[in-house]
Amino acid sequence: MKNKILTYYDTLAKDYDKDRFENSYGKYIDKQERLFLHSFVKNKKFSKILDLGCGTGRLLEFATHGADFSQEMIKIARTKYPEKTISVGEISDIPFEAEFDCIFCFHVIMHQNKEKTQSFLNECYKKLSSNGVLIFDFPTKTRRKVISEQEEWHASNTFTEKEILDKTRNQWKPVKTVGVLFFPIHRFPKNLRRLFLPLDRMICNTFLKKWASYNIIVLEKK
Repeated sequence: MKNKILTYYDTLAKDYDKDRFENSYGKYIDKQERLFLHSFVKNKKFSKILDLGCGTGRLLEFATHGADFSQEMIKIARTKYPEKTISVGEISDIPFEAEFDCIFCFHVIMHQNKEKTQSFLNECYKKLSSNGVLIFDFPTKTRRKVISEQEEWHASNTFTEKEILDKTRNQWKPVKTVGVLFFPIHRFPKNLRRLFLPLDRMICNTFLKKWASYNIIVLEKK
């Protein structure tokens, strides 16, 4: 399965930014994630931040380091951010000796299984400093599971917030959970999608977040 996913993203790398995040649907998700990261890290005194699963570097402006398992994705990320420390690595084998104040990981757990998710949590725990913060997203089990017609592994690793908290309670303290993509925006006219973003963000900060496509959870290392 790993080789299948790696081949998929290596092949996709060249056109990834254009195909995934330059259309109205991708911009809608990108905006929500950027607003969340900006609001969370802006007043924090983090000296080392890792974007784990950084891909082509879409969110590397928020990080000091980046890692991804796709060499082709990493090549593009390095051209965007030559001043950043970027390396090929796995989510369960972070390729840096340094301890981080914050690790964030978007659009990665969705492709893993439960065992790999636990390995990811264990590895991040080891690589974070005392009271370090882990941020990651996951497809919500409450929302209808969406699996790509082409790839059965896409978005198949779903959780409820309770399942994540049960899995992390011994090593992590929950800080915050928000939703992303409450509305089925792909069904809306393209020229109207951006108008729903403020309402989407507001709803995703209420109890209705469990009905969003994804949840972002923030955990603090105990």
